[in-house]
Amino acid sequence: MKKILITGCSTGFGFEAAKYLAEKGHHVFASMRNVSTSNAAAAKALRDFGKENNLNLEVIELDVTSDKSVSKATKNLPTVDVLINNAGRGFGGAIETFSLEECQAQFDLNVLGNIRMIKAVLPNMRAQKSGLIIQLSSIAGRLAVPGFGIYCASKWAVEAMSESLRYEVGPLGIDVSIVQPGPFSTKFLPNVIIGNEDEVTNAYPHIQAFNEGFVANSEAAFANRDAPTDPMIVVKIFEDLIDAPAGQRPLRTEAGLDFGVKAINEALEPHRSTTMNMFQITDWDGAKG
Repeated sequence: MKKILITGCSTGFGFEAAKYLAEKGHHVFASMRNVSTSNAAAAKALRDFGKENNLNLEVIELDVTSDKSVSKATKNLPTVDVLINNAGRGFGGAIETFSLEECQAQFDLNVLGNIRMIKAVLPNMRAQKSGLIIQLSSIAGRLAVPGFGIYCASKWAVEAMSESLRYEVGPLGIDVSIVQPGPFSTKFLPNVIIGNEDEVTNAYPHIQAFNEGFVANSEAAFANRDAPTDPMIVVKIFEDLIDAPAGQRPLRTEAGLDFGVKAINEALEPHRSTTMNMFQITDWDGAKG
């Protein structure tokens, strides 16, 4: 039984993972913002599910964009064995349509939010010389597409930070693994924040058309029972990573419609190995006892 802290549990992967992993016997801390207001229904649903099934499933208030909230939520938790950095959101539109404040907000949530959580759990993981950090990236962490430049930039940052972190904490007994989902039938697309500088937006009709086409194609995939868009695909990847022996967890795992990202990962892996050999850090690639 692992003590698992998951961020962003109000919807999607986080909501489903909290229920599923608790059912598997783990002690799950399902965190989200606004448990008493906008996310009250989701918080209640998780609490009720835990009570009805006699599970170790606790809902906690946590906003990954707030130092104070992260500190308050985590200071009294027992040592976390697994952190699933799932919280995030997408910003969609031409880069020029976003204010600097909006760009900062995207990075504060998707990148700095990850770092806040990592800093909160690492001291105890280092003390017990074991742990697993699962970083939810995206196929957008390997691809750059028009209309999602700010979002892609944030996920590329997550990829780089997570890979560096893996080498840093591997010798301390801690694993870091990245999960790269494609489009899934969650509330991600309906909740995408659109650049709102209208005059600028109107100068990019081709970007609007591209984004509308991407959403339409994704929704068609969601309606296709044979398409790999069930969020449980990602949840079960989380489970596989948690169950895998320390030091044997992959750095990256693609999920669902990968749009060629699997091929990119496979093509780059030999170069990553060469670089590790050159820097003499091959032994740092994964947790060591």
